[in-house]
Amino acid sequence: MRDHSNAQPNPRSPLVLDARQLPRSPGAMRREERVVAAPEDLGIALIGVPAGSDLQLDLRLESVTEGVLVSGTVSGSVEGECARCLRPIRDQVGVEVQELFAYPDSTTDATTEEDEVGRLQDELIDLEPAVRDAVVLALPTSPLCRGDCPGLCSRCGAHWDDLPADHRHEDEIDPRWAALKKLTSTEE
Repeated sequence: MRDHSNAQPNPRSPLVLDARQLPRSPGAMRREERVVAAPEDLGIALIGVPAGSDLQLDLRLESVTEGVLVSGTVSGSVEGECARCLRPIRDQVGVEVQELFAYPDSTTDATTEEDEVGRLQDELIDLEPAVRDAVVLALPTSPLCRGDCPGLCSRCGAHWDDLPADHRHEDEIDPRWAALKKLTSTEE
């Protein structure tokens, strides 16, 4: 669920948009294209957008009866590590965003819960929660360097790609199970 707290957006933040130049008549539209620095912690455990890296915003702000509808795309680079072999991953992410930001005292206040819809505050739109939700949900929970990544050898930890085709380990019995092995072996 998005965080639509009542904290006053910082007008100098790169992900805060000023809606004052957008007329409040339904159908009015303005395009907004900008490159902004990615905020901290824009990702998940194994992959994310590096803090401070470029995020490209290509947005459309539309005046609607209840507020401002922001829609468009957000794209940028992501870095992380492969869930199987732990090698570095560098890729691109591009996501669609669409979020309604309601005017203060609009009928949306009566028809929605406070955390369901974003709110304009002093004609400012804080886009960070919507961008964060869209980007994080688009990232793979188990990123792979390639679809057929064989991962690591479970015995020695070496990359399977770096090992010879006949790589194997002698069958060593875990000392904790050695006593059971004696029970199953037949002596003649």
